[in-house]
Amino acid sequence: MELRQIIEQAWENRELLKESNTVEAIRSVVEELDKGNIRVAEPNGDEWTVNEWVKKAVLLYFPIQQMKTIEVGPFEFHDKITLKRNYEQLGVRVVPHAVARYGSFLAKGVVMMPSYVNIGAYVDSGTMVDTWATVGSCAQVGKNVHLSGGVGLGGVLEPVQAAPVIIEDGAFIGSRSILVEGCRVGREAVIGAGVTITGSSKIIDVTGSEPKEYKGYVPPRSVVIPGSYTKKFPAGEFQVPCALIIGQRKESTDLKTSLNDVLRDHAVAV
Repeated sequence: MELRQIIEQAWENRELLKESNTVEAIRSVVEELDKGNIRVAEPNGDEWTVNEWVKKAVLLYFPIQQMKTIEVGPFEFHDKITLKRNYEQLGVRVVPHAVARYGSFLAKGVVMMPSYVNIGAYVDSGTMVDTWATVGSCAQVGKNVHLSGGVGLGGVLEPVQAAPVIIEDGAFIGSRSILVEGCRVGREAVIGAGVTITGSSKIIDVTGSEPKEYKGYVPPRSVVIPGSYTKKFPAGEFQVPCALIIGQRKESTDLKTSLNDVLRDHAVAV
């Protein structure tokens, strides 16, 4: 029986979690997530496909795991999920006190400053997860992305049909930005500091003679800053947050947002 079929059956009938083949199947899925062989969501041309059954496997992983104490030097944790290991073998640079949970994938060349990556997340090669940035459960982060200090990528496990946060290759996410609820940032887009985007947020392109509106999607190479628009309520008119596309990424922008290659070179002490 295929892994997907076993997971789907266990999702419908939790009594199956008592059977060894179901437990083995769930653990196999999480192991493959950890290795990057399967993903919660994957690109399909210009669109993305969410693998709901994989999210179900992650959710089913929690009830089959037992709480245990994890000791790391003088630090102690108490959880059901272990931490990632063997960073040298993986080719990942991890600065204390960065933490990635087992079941998340970090490709070769990823740099983790003191930050956090949750189970089900996928972080591709050359990406910088900067200080106190958070990559939530199932978030998908492309190649050569820079998640600046304090960036928050929301986690999306439930509902299972919900799309995760997706950051495509080469994007720059400015400090303290918050991207949640299945929003998608296109290739090489630049998100300015403090921008908040959800899956239903208005993203308004103001570069033309007339505004053009997107919902939860930032087109490739867009430069985005925080904004607001006027919305009517029973109590009156008030300003509501949105994001504004004010231009397209240029070579001068590339220079401002580029991450010094030396920071990605494991052979160079910085």
